[in-house]
Amino acid sequence: MATDCEAWLNANPLDADDLSDSFLSGEEENGIITKNIKNEINGNWISAPNSIHEARLKAKAKRRLRKTSSRDSGRGDSFSDNGDPSRGTNGTVPPTSPKSKLLDRKSRAGKGRGLPKKGGAGGKGVWGPPGEVYDLEEVDVKDPNYDEAQENCVYETVVPPLEEGDFEKTLTPIVQEYFEHGDTNEVAELLGELNLGSMSSGVPMLAVSLALEAKASHRELTSRLLTDLCGRVLSRRDVESSFDKLLRELPDLVLDTPGAPQLVGQFIARAVKDKILSKSYLDGYKGRVDCVHARAALDRAAVLLKMGMGGLRIDNLWGTGGGQRPVTQLVSEMTLLLKEYLLSGDNKEAERCLRELEVPHFHHEFVYEAIVMVLESKGEKTFKMVLQLLKFLWVSSIITVDQMRRGYERVYMDIAEINIDVPRAYFILEQFVDKSFSAGFICEKLRDLCPSRGRKRFVSEGDGGRFKLESY
Repeated sequence: MATDCEAWLNANPLDADDLSDSFLSGEEENGIITKNIKNEINGNWISAPNSIHEARLKAKAKRRLRKTSSRDSGRGDSFSDNGDPSRGTNGTVPPTSPKSKLLDRKSRAGKGRGLPKKGGAGGKGVWGPPGEVYDLEEVDVKDPNYDEAQENCVYETVVPPLEEGDFEKTLTPIVQEYFEHGDTNEVAELLGELNLGSMSSGVPMLAVSLALEAKASHRELTSRLLTDLCGRVLSRRDVESSFDKLLRELPDLVLDTPGAPQLVGQFIARAVKDKILSKSYLDGYKGRVDCVHARAALDRAAVLLKMGMGGLRIDNLWGTGGGQRPVTQLVSEMTLLLKEYLLSGDNKEAERCLRELEVPHFHHEFVYEAIVMVLESKGEKTFKMVLQLLKFLWVSSIITVDQMRRGYERVYMDIAEINIDVPRAYFILEQFVDKSFSAGFICEKLRDLCPSRGRKRFVSEGDGGRFKLESY
C-alpha cells in the first residue's frame, strides 16, 4: 500500500497556492475540497512535508509584502502579490486609507469623514477653534437644577465694613499722599471704595489733626478737601460731629501743637465760609463751653467771621502753597519781602517769610530780584543790607549753592537790558560780585563770569585818532 501512495503523490503534486492564508471565493473553496478528497486514501490524510514547508515560506513572504505596501500607501504606491508596484488603470495613484498616515490627527476609529478631531479645536490648552467667540450661556429651562429665582438675581460686590482698629492705618496714608499731589477726586474715589459706615465722621477729624502738624499749604489743602468731600462722601452732619470731637480733644492736641486752638478756630471759620458748617454752629456753643482751649478756638473763629464781613478774604486764610501759586504772585511777594527787609533790617524775619513761601526751587528768583534792587538803588545802604542778607541766607542753608549760582547767572544774562535803564549797572555789578566773593558765598568761577562793558573813547585831538578800551 505504501508503494501505491507514493506513486499517487508523485503523479499529483500539491500547489503552494493551495496552502495560502488568503481568503478564497466559493468556487475555489469547492475546488480545494474536491482536491482534498482526492488527497485522502481510505479516510487518511496524506501529507507532503516538503511541499507544506515551501507553502508556509511563500505565505510568510506574502504577509511581509502586504505590511510593507500598507506603510508605503501614503506615497501612492502599492504592491501586488509578486511585490511589484501597481497603479490604477489610468496611471493614477489609488486612494489610500487614512489609517496608513503617520502623525495624522484624524480619527483612528475608521469612522466619520476623515476630518480632524473636534474640528481642529482639540489639544492641550485649547478652548475652541480659532475665532470662536463665547456668548452668554442661556439658561436651560429643562435642566433639573433650574431655578426660576436665578433669572432675577443681581450680583454685587460686597465690601466688608472697615474696623475701628484699621481706620487710622488705612486713612492716614491716603491723606498724607493727598498732601503731595493735591487731587481731591482721587481721595474721593479711594474713600468711596471703603465701607466707612458710621466712621465717616472721623475723616475730617483725622485730616485736620494731620494738618495741624503740617505746613500752611497743607492746611489749605485740607480745607479744600473737606469742601470737595462734603456732599460726595461726607454729609454736613459728619463735618459738624468731627469738629465737635476736635473741640473736646483740644487739651490733648495742645500737647503736640501749642497753637492748636487758634488753628482749629481758623478751620471752623473757613468751614463756615465754605458753607459746610452752618452759621448757627458757633451760636450753639455760647455759654456752654468750660474748656479754655475750646473757648479760645471758638473766639478765634468768631473774630475771623466778623472780619470777613468787613472785607477779609477768609478763603485765602492759609495762603496758597508755593508750587500751586502763579509765578507773578511769587515774584511780587518776594519783592515785597525785600522792601520790608530794607525797612526793618531783620534777617530772621526775612528768613521766616522766605520759608513760608515754600518754594525752595524758586529761590534763584529771590537772588535775582535782590541784585536788581541793588543795581537800581542810589545809595550804599541797599548795597550793604542785601549783601548781608544773602550771606545770612547762604550760611543758614535757606538758599543753596545751586540757587545762588542760577540767580547770579540770570543777572549776567540780563545786564545788557538793565544797563539801558541804569547806565552804571556794569560798574555796580562788578563791585557787588567782588564783595560777594570776598564774603565767601560765591565761587571764583562765578566771579570770573561777571561781564564787563568795553567802551571806545578818544583821548584827545592830538592822539591821531587813537582810542583806548576802558571798562567801568
